[in-house]
Amino acid sequence: TSAGSERVAAGAATLELMDATSLRVGQRLAGTPAAIHGFEATTQAALLVEYHADDPSALRELADAGGRVLAEQQLRDPAVFSSDAADRAAAWTFRKGLYASVAGARPSGTTALLEDVVVPVDRLADTCEGLQELFARFAYADSVIFGHAKDGNIHFMLTDRFEGATALRRFEGFTDAMVDLVLGAGGNLKAEHGTGRAMAPYVRRQYGDELYDVMVRLKRVLDPGGILNPGVIIDDDPTAHMRNLKTPVSIEAEADRCVECGYCEPVCPSRSLTLTPRQRIVVRRASTAARERGDGALAAELEKDYDYDGVQTCAVDGMCQTACPVLINTGSLMKRFRREDANPVLAAGWSAAATGWGAVTRAGSAALSVASALPTPAVRTVTDAARAVLGTDTVPRYSAELPGGGASRRSLGSVVGAPGVEPIAVFLPACVGSMFGPADGIGATAAFTRLLERAGVAAVVPDGIDALCCGTPWSSKGYAKGHATMSARVRAAVRTASRDGALPVVCDASSCTDGFAATLRDEGVEVMDAVAFAASVLLPRLTATPVAELLALHPTCSSKQLGIDPALRAVGEAVATEVRVPDSWGCCAYAGDRGMLHPELTEAATASEAAEVAGWGADAHASCNRTCELGMTKATGESYVHVLELLERATR
Repeated sequence: TSAGSERVAAGAATLELMDATSLRVGQRLAGTPAAIHGFEATTQAALLVEYHADDPSALRELADAGGRVLAEQQLRDPAVFSSDAADRAAAWTFRKGLYASVAGARPSGTTALLEDVVVPVDRLADTCEGLQELFARFAYADSVIFGHAKDGNIHFMLTDRFEGATALRRFEGFTDAMVDLVLGAGGNLKAEHGTGRAMAPYVRRQYGDELYDVMVRLKRVLDPGGILNPGVIIDDDPTAHMRNLKTPVSIEAEADRCVECGYCEPVCPSRSLTLTPRQRIVVRRASTAARERGDGALAAELEKDYDYDGVQTCAVDGMCQTACPVLINTGSLMKRFRREDANPVLAAGWSAAATGWGAVTRAGSAALSVASALPTPAVRTVTDAARAVLGTDTVPRYSAELPGGGASRRSLGSVVGAPGVEPIAVFLPACVGSMFGPADGIGATAAFTRLLERAGVAAVVPDGIDALCCGTPWSSKGYAKGHATMSARVRAAVRTASRDGALPVVCDASSCTDGFAATLRDEGVEVMDAVAFAASVLLPRLTATPVAELLALHPTCSSKQLGIDPALRAVGEAVATEVRVPDSWGCCAYAGDRGMLHPELTEAATASEAAEVAGWGADAHASCNRTCELGMTKATGESYVHVLELLERATR
């Protein structure tokens, strides 16, 4: 808050403050700005300064002016401004996720309590120093301060169990002292958030008796029954903030760090059908707390509904992790519940399937071919009857988007691509491409092998390929024994085919690539998706002529997690004049067979994207995973193909 920093703030769009505890947390996180690393954060603070302008020259003038002011300050390192989008994203991801990141690092069974206050900007430094003194006096270790320095608005967070006489006296003493500090600085006890129960007892102290009495009379006029948010803003009980503090409860390790920030909710495919990841965790905490206090009836009721709302309708796609500041994958918890509740008969059946997977995929392919030759309503009647007897989470529902079966992977031979050249990769064609044949075209596997040949390169196909699978069907359903059987077989086959990791492994379905990457994580083998391989290895050796004017491109949850979306777009741009990814893009929730077991999940997950794509009039639609192509075909009524099929056409 020196005169220099005030001059910086005068032209800045934002000026964000982060204290030393914030920096220590950031130093432990991946992808945070380089500027906060390389030193021990003790008493330092950081400012995130951003300038906006309508044209580059004006932006440079603002940044130069700010740079000159900052050069006069005692900084650890010179301030460097950047217009690079990646640098900006890293800085803001750190800042916006700070609360959740700090709270996520708290000890299990504790609560993170966040408050926001505002003081005149010229009193901000003194107020922050005063807060640090209060943290030390009341023994709130690792408390954090961050916020909007340009407006004098800061957040601070305390972490404690907030139960028991000692803890409650400490909290009461801290709160009273904090109120004195903020009001003494001419500030407000609430800044950008409304006055809640924690500050309600102090509203009279801040505004005085006369204004408080006006508030009380207005409240009585508008809410004579006192039923609208009782205890919020208006509460004469001086100990109101000590009541109803959220009781901390520890749950499973996969989700225990959740701070219920809700960042995961917009990317969850079940958000408009059942529960979001945050809600799955909240309900789990509620049922655990009910059991701990002896309310078995409530716990049983919550758990009964949770089977469908929480477990069955989770796509376990991991998209929640991509948005979570503390990297919680709620799907991992749902997989655990499926594993713990696995039907022993079904588990045994899937274990047997793992030992004879080649025969299973061929039988599934044949069944789909027979079904596709029959009227859809007739086949659906049969599957619906079976679902009624055996359960909707056991028997898939047949629907019109399902194609006939695909070709056996054994027909590929031991080497694919250009003849007579040394193989540069191991090719693991996905079993979904063998089970589900192409709706039209040749399918991803055939397209990839033709592209290899045209590019003059070759790949090895492991022995016994028809019996190999990435293992996702077993892991997502919670069948641990079958997953272990398949994983061991894959590792052995890949060790041999890759010459102990000398060759990378390539798969032609993004979800299967993700599955193989997990299976082979400790094998020292590089695993690549065929789209990434095509973009980096094949495209430079090929000449492509666009085969579409407008391509509607659907990334998948796996392509997002694998980081191959730029490669997916690059291949798309080679085959179409214009490529569009829907703004409302999200996981289609087909999730292997989840979209057939619970078609309502895929319908809900794809509704907004399908509506957006419908208005485009695109002449091609593509993705990078066979089951996701089926999900989007069902959602839009358009035939989605693998983007490599379009590349094969474009390079003929």
